[in-house]
Amino acid sequence: MIKAGIFDLDGTLAYTLDSMAYIANEVMEKLGLRPLPLDNFRYYCGEGADMLVRRALKDAGDPELVHYEEARKMYRERFDEDPLYKVTRYEGMQSTVEKLRKKGMKLAVCSNKPHPAALKVMDYLYSGIFDLVIGQQEGIRRKPAPDAPLLAAKKLGVKPEECMYIGDTGTDMQTGKAAGMFTVGVLWGFRDLEELNANGADLVAEKPTDLLKICEEYKND
Repeated sequence: MIKAGIFDLDGTLAYTLDSMAYIANEVMEKLGLRPLPLDNFRYYCGEGADMLVRRALKDAGDPELVHYEEARKMYRERFDEDPLYKVTRYEGMQSTVEKLRKKGMKLAVCSNKPHPAALKVMDYLYSGIFDLVIGQQEGIRRKPAPDAPLLAAKKLGVKPEECMYIGDTGTDMQTGKAAGMFTVGVLWGFRDLEELNANGADLVAEKPTDLLKICEEYKND
């Protein structure tokens, strides 16, 4: 029985590719490195801001990561200041999560996005709908470690096996599996079906309304 939905943020609840690329390229240019194509960030993201910076630096002309600490600091500071550049909800997602909530589902977000930025994005796009938001922060290992979703389940008062973990990357599927949760991969995000299935997706959703059908099938109400 599914009692809670635990969502990834970037590529699942919100289209955020432009915001990550905009700030990362601003940092690269300040360091005298070349800007990077938007589509690259589909693969840079998913394992936290620090990993995104590492990947971007290597492709921007710093394979030895000479500028890593400076770039990491600059990226986090700028992202905390303004994480909302061209950030939008995926079509149909707001009505979907509102319906899940009305059905009695508890809702949380577990993201590798820095915690202050995750809070700002969720307040901007989904204010008042989710019970809990957990972003990347000290003391909680980043995904694919199961720390954040297990903490979310505890705070929501549900068992891990009563949770549906929803995300768009292989890292998300690994995270949900490590936490002992039912994993749902989504195809409207940054990665593809092959990656989701290869990393243990129990089911795959083609559109947000599919999440409602999944919950009905597992009789969360």
